[in-house]
Amino acid sequence: MDRSFVIAQISDLHLDGSGRLLATIEALSAAIRKGMADYADIPDRILLITGDLVDDPTPRALDEALAVIASFRRTGLFTDIQAVAGNHDVKRPGQRAGRYDAYDYLHLPRTSKSNYYRHAGLDLVLLDSNRASLTTLASGNVDEAAYNALVADSARLSVELAGSMGTVGRADYAEPSENLVRVLALHHHPLPQATGEGKRFLGVPDEPLMYLAAPATFLEAATSLNVSLVLHGHRHVEGLTRYSIPDPRATRSENGEPFWRTIYVLSCPSSTGQAGDDAGFNIIHFGPSLHGTAHRFAIARYSRPRNGGAFTPLDSNLPDGVIRLPAGRDFSRDPAVQSTIEIASCATLKRDQVAALARRLLTRSAFYAGGDADWSGALHAYLVTSHAWADIAGKFARSEHRHDVEAMTAVTLLLCRLIEHSAGVLGIDRVQLDELLAQRLVDHDDLRREWPGVSRTCVDVAAHARRRLQLLRDLNEQVKVLGPDLDLGGETPPRAPP
Repeated sequence: MDRSFVIAQISDLHLDGSGRLLATIEALSAAIRKGMADYADIPDRILLITGDLVDDPTPRALDEALAVIASFRRTGLFTDIQAVAGNHDVKRPGQRAGRYDAYDYLHLPRTSKSNYYRHAGLDLVLLDSNRASLTTLASGNVDEAAYNALVADSARLSVELAGSMGTVGRADYAEPSENLVRVLALHHHPLPQATGEGKRFLGVPDEPLMYLAAPATFLEAATSLNVSLVLHGHRHVEGLTRYSIPDPRATRSENGEPFWRTIYVLSCPSSTGQAGDDAGFNIIHFGPSLHGTAHRFAIARYSRPRNGGAFTPLDSNLPDGVIRLPAGRDFSRDPAVQSTIEIASCATLKRDQVAALARRLLTRSAFYAGGDADWSGALHAYLVTSHAWADIAGKFARSEHRHDVEAMTAVTLLLCRLIEHSAGVLGIDRVQLDELLAQRLVDHDDLRREWPGVSRTCVDVAAHARRRLQLLRDLNEQVKVLGPDLDLGGETPPRAPP
């Protein structure tokens, strides 16, 4: 299976049927064409519109929306076009009855809809969020009965989300349900976002009215159903936020089961720059990482200033203007970070607990001869392990034998030597290394961007590899004092994490 797809996300067009935005749509289409240029060979290329296609669902506005969708289809850029309804796409309470409903007119889902793309293993879930958002109360009094009704609707939204995905092993899935890449699309902000919104909305009294009424219920439902990415519009701002909650199914066993379930929430501005805001769109490419077989989301966000100009990469400070996020099970934090949760829950640690934690922390490819030769990957593993080991040493029971305590100290020193050795190969000076050591959580991707893993010039790589193996063998001898013989520096054990 190719397991590669592209989603171009636009939002909040606010077409009104007058034709005044058609030139803007043409400029938007040209910018998307340029952004999609490298993805012509990918089988699944999806245009996703996350609500507010029209400013008001009049016949002229809806006809204009249909014409715009048809124009995107004629470009040949996309193999599929999908959309969800926003609050502006819905008939107002006082409007007369008739056929002018965006749900029927534009064939938008009224509750939820699951689209399975067999070739890419993508399950794109469209969810109608209009009933569950507090925006319906923004212009009126928020009484208790109305609020409770919206909370109930928001809770039902989570039930609909689960129902749209069906049961595991659904007939139209060509692979197990848990292996699918799940992307969720809706109009409203499902959860508060600190990025993007701060420039205009953060702290404004009516800010809570812009989200779902039961966000915690929604987050738990989405993460438990293995949703990787949520795409939305509504606030006309850009933003990307990560949320993590403990996996209730995770245990303290040594099978490497992830403790965290993490979800990324990506906002899209008004793609036509309505309400005086900057315009923007997103292109999300899911595919193999350049650094191995792991799959990642590569997110390119484009922005155009409100006072005019061209669309340019919003994240121009990053390589190629692209944000790269881990996908699937890689969303779970590093085993060293998982371990700190257990360590923090214990007043003291006994010898058997230390042995179990050592096995989890050290049976990774960076601690073996047959592991990845990438020096930045090894440095990251040594850094996060060193932080976790410091926590273990601080809670190791004082009543333990002296030689165990001495072995703990020796492990700490050897981890420091591995860190210094890898940093030296990469050309990281003492000041830079001290800054890395001061970071409690070192992001692997940030580290790799700064130091891509290649050794500095005039370095005898073979000699340094031999030195690392000797340090790992010395480390194994000290760990053996604490119980487990992990054969560090030997062949990589089966199913060792990175």
